Amino acid sequence: MTSISAAVPTGPGAESDAELAVRAALAGAVVVREMYGTALRRVDKSGGDFATSADLAAERAILDVLRAARPDDAVTGEEGGATGAAGARRRWLVDPLCGTLNYAVRNMLVAVNVALRADGATTAAASADPFNDEVFWTDGVRARVRRDGVDEELSPSPSSALVDVNLDPPFPHAPEFRAVDLLAAPGFAARFRPRVVSSTLAVAWVAAGRRAAYVTDGGTGLRDSVHFAAGIALCEAAGCVVTGIDGGPVHTGAGGLIAAADRETHAALLALAGKATPDARPAEDPASSVR
Repeated sequence: MTSISAAVPTGPGAESDAELAVRAALAGAVVVREMYGTALRRVDKSGGDFATSADLAAERAILDVLRAARPDDAVTGEEGGATGAAGARRRWLVDPLCGTLNYAVRNMLVAVNVALRADGATTAAASADPFNDEVFWTDGVRARVRRDGVDEELSPSPSSALVDVNLDPPFPHAPEFRAVDLLAAPGFAARFRPRVVSSTLAVAWVAAGRRAAYVTDGGTGLRDSVHFAAGIALCEAAGCVVTGIDGGPVHTGAGGLIAAADRETHAALLALAGKATPDARPAEDPASSVR
């Protein structure tokens, strides 16, 4: 298997955080793939959301890998919640099955996300596609996709003109911004073609050049979200333009997310969302050295 160099060296021959993120995500992906199409137990959550027995089993597999390798690190799992010190310097964010509704109705558009937040930055992340045998990963500097043990550099491109838009509630910016209004805008239809994957797998696809952009409404703090931390890190390391829905840094301000392959695509979507000023430019994020 191609070696991933360490984002944070841990000693000669030791497994890097990036390699660990890949291994943990793949462990979850194995469970997701093996349980696909089986009779799944449903676990209801608040707001009409739910998990399945596959979500729970995949999270256990991921946590087993992380805790064995980094027993002192804190962890936040989508299903199990937070463990470890509240102010821990190192915290793993785990979304064991992003796209649960897709998966529950036997749709394969899902992702397994693992990210490490250390000292306020995402220093390692992996997003695995269980059904295409791919894992997208970053050490906070480089962004790669691994297939059959071989790593390829991620290369964003707007050429597809495909834009994934998350239509799931809640809609915190309505009525000023609604994702459905963006899709109906004449300027959007003239330039882009909409897609709705309903999984943050689409965020990794922006980094890989398979989508021109990804847009979602939502609250603040997406950089620390178990759902979005890995995808945001991948896009930033690949050189995408990543901001909140208002064009500001993704972890502050109005919230939401626009991840675009290039500045021109980002500016067009910002304008269509009604958030652009005459000379709008994506705000620089002082907390990140990657662009």
